[in-house]
Amino acid sequence: MASTDGLVPITRAYLASYYDKYPFSPLSHDVSRISSQIRSSANDLLNHLPPTQDESLLVHEADREPPHKIDENMWKNREHMEETLFLLETSNWPAVLQQQSTPDDVEFAAVFSQLKDKIQNTLKVLEFFQHKNSDRVFNTVMTYMPQDFRGTLIRQQRERSERNKQAEVDALVSSGASIRDRYALLWKQQMERRRQLAQLGSATGVYKTLVKYLVGVPQVLLDFLRQINDDDGPMEEQRQRYGPPLYSLTTMIISIRLFLLVLWGRFDAGNSKRQQVAVLEKAIDVYASEFERFIKFMGEVFANSPFLVSAEVAGALEAGKGDDYKEISVPAGKTHEVSLTVDSVNSYIAWDFSLVQGKMNMDIGFSVEFTNSSGEKSLILPYRRYESDQGNFCTCMVGNYKLSWDNSYSTFFKKMLRYKVDCIPPVVEPVQSVTEE
Repeated sequence: MASTDGLVPITRAYLASYYDKYPFSPLSHDVSRISSQIRSSANDLLNHLPPTQDESLLVHEADREPPHKIDENMWKNREHMEETLFLLETSNWPAVLQQQSTPDDVEFAAVFSQLKDKIQNTLKVLEFFQHKNSDRVFNTVMTYMPQDFRGTLIRQQRERSERNKQAEVDALVSSGASIRDRYALLWKQQMERRRQLAQLGSATGVYKTLVKYLVGVPQVLLDFLRQINDDDGPMEEQRQRYGPPLYSLTTMIISIRLFLLVLWGRFDAGNSKRQQVAVLEKAIDVYASEFERFIKFMGEVFANSPFLVSAEVAGALEAGKGDDYKEISVPAGKTHEVSLTVDSVNSYIAWDFSLVQGKMNMDIGFSVEFTNSSGEKSLILPYRRYESDQGNFCTCMVGNYKLSWDNSYSTFFKKMLRYKVDCIPPVVEPVQSVTEE
């Protein structure tokens, strides 16, 4: 287990200095030039014959700005590459082209087969990049985890979770869903991973102590999970540096798919097939070359990008930030209570408290009581007197849980109670891919 002593999460300022070492050579001017050309060619074809419903939907998407997030753009490129490959399958060619009744059609068929291979290779490069980066992030995080049964448990949970997600995708595909539907689910799953990791990292108070107790997650990793994908956090620096070229490539692949779709619907009309095929061939050549160059570059950037850096490098942390304790005086003869409403079974109730001692040692009574929706009460933690205590339990019923600190037995002495309490929803996702790449 690697030590996190003296380390803090990467900051936007740190990433800015790191990315200064990795300037991206601008995309070829052919990207913008050919993107405009192929979009104009698609519009010319649409002027000859009104768009179908599917064509209209794709025109609308092509007219929108690409997503802001780096990883969402990666998924968008994958989706439109797959859609383009689907159109390039022989069974989806126009009937006149499938027949190959003329020498030109035979030549065009050979070109389209080559273009399909080129897009397929680029898709494999992207899939490998995403898989490798996901594993890199997870394995880096795991170096800071205890190298015992807890680390094994996290790996098993991740594998089980990913199998379940894949089964969900497989079931969708088996039901006859479209490529678009499949990628909508894939992105939903990705966002769900991110939300759960953010919830884990942003939980306050005892939740952090509890997580460290249960799975050995270092505090600095929780902080990393909490802030990494903030709208103005470290990843925003990545978006500003490397987003624009990726946005251009996203626009280009959508334009390529749009052009191919409208071309297929009008392939036997007019006498400009050779010019149209030449435009498509050039567009796919440029897109594949520039996209693979971008992915290779980003792989080099990510391979050396740390998650955690020394406090001296990142700047000293604010002293005492995020303490999250409350202090209250419990008068003699009185009780202090905290009520928690639990909406999900398998939630955790967790607490950490102590008395601020004076000249003599003191204690205070503590107990936990449950009340169900019918008003029936049951004792979860029997009454006992403590100077301090830290604990948790997993709920098996929804309802109201009341934590009570009892000083009613005291005749003269008030008690200064310092405490924090959390109600923690079920945590179903293991620590895994965090960054947007």
